[in-house]
Amino acid sequence: MQPPLSVTAPRQVLPGTYLVTRRCAQRQFLLTPSAITNQVFLYLLAVAAGRYGVEVHAFCILSNHYHLVVTDAHARLPAFQQFLDGLVARAVNASLGRWEAFWAPDSYSAVRLATAADVIEKIAYVLVNPVAAGLVASGDLWPGLRSAPALIGGDALEVERPEHFFDPAGPLPDRVRLRVTTPSGFGSADRLRAELAPAIARREDEARAEWHARGGFVGARRVLAQEPTARARSTEPKRALNPRVAVHDKWKRIEVLGRLVEFLRAYRRAWLARRAGERDALFPAGTYQLRVMHGVPCAASS
Repeated sequence: MQPPLSVTAPRQVLPGTYLVTRRCAQRQFLLTPSAITNQVFLYLLAVAAGRYGVEVHAFCILSNHYHLVVTDAHARLPAFQQFLDGLVARAVNASLGRWEAFWAPDSYSAVRLATAADVIEKIAYVLVNPVAAGLVASGDLWPGLRSAPALIGGDALEVERPEHFFDPAGPLPDRVRLRVTTPSGFGSADRLRAELAPAIARREDEARAEWHARGGFVGARRVLAQEPTARARSTEPKRALNPRVAVHDKWKRIEVLGRLVEFLRAYRRAWLARRAGERDALFPAGTYQLRVMHGVPCAASS
């Protein structure tokens, strides 16, 4: 069976640390914080992380989208996301009594973080998101799921399987644990928190100054009162760039983007060779869909 010609560039899936984002359909507040929604998401995040060997470093679930910072040690991020997003959509839809599409039609965004400085910046971005969005004056005031810095390297979170939607006799565990871990390159959770604190403080101070000038914050009580089928009134830029890597350092960014370009070129060469009948054509490291669906041979990740 010949692999189909894709109309989009192939996604390179390599082991590494990523900022992951997924948005709800039509920007609706389908993830509005509630006891049920919070439990469903945390439970499934813990199950997915354990099942696919993904380490979770930070998370924040807002009313119409979520952010994660994770390390995918085994290049299984697409399977992790398929499991998490699919079951979150079904379980939360069931709790809301709705059947329509839950997620926006485009896929999740996964931005690879190339350096320790990029990891710090994106964890701070995730944890300050409720403040930057004008919802609450401090990240600690967010009533939804948010991994406080104190959780990093601390005791695991324990969550029971929600009573609704999930079959008590089904394959998912009754109780699961999620540990918020320290990304590689920091040595200890204390060092990470020490570097993270000023980045969070700077971002929160900037956001507070902006939103006080614009009339203040929505507040936790009004957030909790939002109807899940309501949607954000602000506009969102269309056809914006969808980056695959985040690298603050200029020369490191050039290096990383150069490797991505070489991946695309090598993938194209291997794809053309396979179409010409070379069944042993070697695809570059990071090839995902053709490896999973068609078992094509791939170079090892360095």
